[in-house]
Amino acid sequence: MHVYQTSIHGNPNVGLYGFANDHFCLLGHDVPETQARKIERALNVPVHQLTLCGTSMIGAFCNGNNKCIVIPHIVFDEETSVLDRLKIKYRLIKTRHTALGNNLLCNDNGCLANPEMGADSKKLIRQALGVPLKPGMIADVNTVGSVAIHNKYGCIVHRDAKQFEIKFIKDLLKINIETGTVNMGNPYLGAGVICNSNGFVVGDQSGGPEVVNIDENLGFLEKYRQEN
Repeated sequence: MHVYQTSIHGNPNVGLYGFANDHFCLLGHDVPETQARKIERALNVPVHQLTLCGTSMIGAFCNGNNKCIVIPHIVFDEETSVLDRLKIKYRLIKTRHTALGNNLLCNDNGCLANPEMGADSKKLIRQALGVPLKPGMIADVNTVGSVAIHNKYGCIVHRDAKQFEIKFIKDLLKINIETGTVNMGNPYLGAGVICNSNGFVVGDQSGGPEVVNIDENLGFLEKYRQEN
């Protein structure tokens, strides 16, 4: 099944605990193994459990695309050693905006960054991901990664995103944009979802219409209609 609705230690903000692309999922070390296996099945990629910056908040600190991930310079050597052993390509980013999962929205076509990030940090991120990078906001929120989710089929952003913001993101990421919420009306989609192009994990406080909205606008309903 490509959908897994759950909470982690009672917290429906499951997106804080993981980062996924179409090759792998990085998941917090504290996530119970039984849940990790269910997440692996939903996303249909290998799950690797670890810590970043000494925490299980992988989704807060890690971001990237299918080419490379970016992590803050404050991670520990033993954590980068795990990534080295897994042969996962990463780049350390020196920045005071260390929660890169919250401060970036990026795919294989482009990257939207918190406007407050420094020029040097943005240059490093642009080079690491190999895509154009532009500063911007979503619904006047500068932590753009916290209010959006995406895969190769679509992107869902904060319900109050303005039309000019939606057009800007669509042109940058070259992907269809819709709006939505998670966990009974929460616009911070990035905190409530882990997703890739195979499936998604969503907080168990999410209502049926929210789950269907994600299922449809990340392209899964159409994908499985075609397969069946």
